[in-house]
Amino acid sequence: MLDEADIKKVLMVVAHPDDIDFGAAGTVARLTEAGAEVVYCLVTDGDAGGFDRAVDSGGMAALRRSEQTAAAKCVGVSDLRFLGYQDGAVEQTLGLRRDIARVIRQVRPDLVITSTPERNYLRISPSHPDHRAVGGATLDAVYPDARNPYAFPELLADEGLEAWTVREVWLTGGMTPDHYVDVTLTVDRKVAALRAHESQTSHIPDLDGMIRGMLSGHAAAAGLPEGSYAEAFQRVVTA
Repeated sequence: MLDEADIKKVLMVVAHPDDIDFGAAGTVARLTEAGAEVVYCLVTDGDAGGFDRAVDSGGMAALRRSEQTAAAKCVGVSDLRFLGYQDGAVEQTLGLRRDIARVIRQVRPDLVITSTPERNYLRISPSHPDHRAVGGATLDAVYPDARNPYAFPELLADEGLEAWTVREVWLTGGMTPDHYVDVTLTVDRKVAALRAHESQTSHIPDLDGMIRGMLSGHAAAAGLPEGSYAEAFQRVVTA
């Protein structure tokens, strides 16, 4: 297992702006505070999300990129990469695998965090088709694509991107988490990051209470003291 002290570089791969912040922003803040470099890869711009149809026709995409950039600053991240896929229409294709493998080879992370490719029957919100497609494509990009010099040979021949082996993947949103990160000291930064997604969270009457309730449940499952908060992941060793 990858020790947290050995995590120097992290790549987050998600479908939409705000996916990172709902699933792992407290963990990101903890990692950046410890000196790790974290890079965000957003497969879509989130243009099919939100509640204000007055900003359709491209306006929502620009707004959500801006919101994600502001949210990232709340947890110490400044390197964001948007792949530009259509929100709501992401499929687990070879092209998506290649695009994610490219970013993996560029960033060369110790750890990748992404969404689970499995449907969550206990809580439907993590099971958006884009989430599942991105999670599956990311796992395929980690193994075997990014580490295999014969996979997508144009990445090496045309772009000079050498193969890279990711040591571990953490999955968010699954039914069977087995790894918990204590985010008690960074929960305020997580909430601030979520508030930056105003188009997605301003309608929630008690965002702070909702998030703290969810994280306190994870903390209890992890056996942490009362008053603690934690984020939950399924840990996949990939090295």
